Amino acid sequence: MNILEELYFGNIRPCDKCFDKQSRYGAFINIIAENEETLLDYFKTQQHETQQHLFSQLMNAQEEILAFSEQNRFIEGFQTGAKLMLDTFILPQSSVIRDIC
Repeated sequence: MNILEELYFGNIRPCDKCFDKQSRYGAFINIIAENEETLLDYFKTQQHETQQHLFSQLMNAQEEILAFSEQNRFIEGFQTGAKLMLDTFILPQSSVIRDIC
């Protein structure tokens, strides 16, 4: 299959990525997960349902912003790559210097 067929059939999913849990990125993910769990446990033990709800809304909004940002960066990167391809292969060359004299 060519790349368009792979994309059509869902074999290419640019948003699905794995990461090394021992990497710097993995360390930050671990810190976020631990802190989120600690805060949620605190809210439960202190019976702060309002604060727990606000925190959950904050985390959900943050996830939505990150997803939106990733999507836009992917689109912009793809568009930039397509523009480079157009400029390289399709648009007429207007250079004064030519390869063959």
